[in-house]
Amino acid sequence: MTDAIRLAPGDAGPAVADVQRRLAALGISNVPDEPGWYGDGTRTAVEAFQHRRGLRVDGVCGPQTWAALVEAGWSLGDRLLYRRTPMLRGDDVAELQQRLSALGFDTGRVDGIFGDLTLAGLAEFQRNVGLPDDGIAGRSTITELLRFGSRHGTSELVSAVRDREQLRRAPRTLAGRRVAIGEEGGLGAALAALRRILVRERADVVALHDPDESRQAAEANAADAEVYLCLRLDPAAQRCTSSYYAGFRYTSAGGRKLAELIQATVPTALALADGGARGMSLTVLRETRMPAVICEIGPSAVVVEHASLLAQAIADALVAWVRTTWE
Repeated sequence: MTDAIRLAPGDAGPAVADVQRRLAALGISNVPDEPGWYGDGTRTAVEAFQHRRGLRVDGVCGPQTWAALVEAGWSLGDRLLYRRTPMLRGDDVAELQQRLSALGFDTGRVDGIFGDLTLAGLAEFQRNVGLPDDGIAGRSTITELLRFGSRHGTSELVSAVRDREQLRRAPRTLAGRRVAIGEEGGLGAALAALRRILVRERADVVALHDPDESRQAAEANAADAEVYLCLRLDPAAQRCTSSYYAGFRYTSAGGRKLAELIQATVPTALALADGGARGMSLTVLRETRMPAVICEIGPSAVVVEHASLLAQAIADALVAWVRTTWE
């Protein structure tokens, strides 16, 4: 299946049957649909999976849902895990990160992506248990890891502790802080207004304009941003909703707090319904290394007419966020 494939109710064929098999392996039934038929049963099953994985719930198996289905099929020990390009992704990588982090080896956020921090944490574990520190999770490394039991399900992750410590030690002002702000189309005026306000607060602002979530995440990471905020237009909506990263039993504390603060300012400023703050595993939230939030807002007319109010409300939330006292 490629990025161009999009399966929806009414479709039929081997690709649909493949989706159904993968859902069934995860304990999600597509009854009463026949194999290979994308009916109401399959739609409901896909929606259940999307909800479980923190994806947009639309009942359609598009590229992101398909990728998540593939990742969910991997268990620790099924394959060698190592640093490569493109990076390995999967639930097996997430379990590796959880187990290492629970033992005190920092792999960065638990995101199911085998990147440089996971490589470093794995190599450090190997050195500590007397194995060659090649950064490859093969049979002997996984055997040693499993020997320490299942603390990853109950112990606090060192990555979460590290995140809170970084937030606690950060300056209580936007001055000198590198802030990445982005939009995916249609909100250029609001982003420009927000940039002007943040510059007045003496923040180091990186403005990103790209419809591709992965490219925005890569640019924010390359800029070493301390926080990332994406404005996303939802033309049909009459509300404001903010999302932060949550996945694989890990939640971004900084992202969650910022999302809550945005919801406390933006809906009131624009007289919109409060759609709440929610943990999700959307691409840009998962792939950014810093606290990140997507603020989805609509309708278009309100956002365009009140771009300056929107920008000021978000800036107020960011100021409150940097002043937060972290325990």
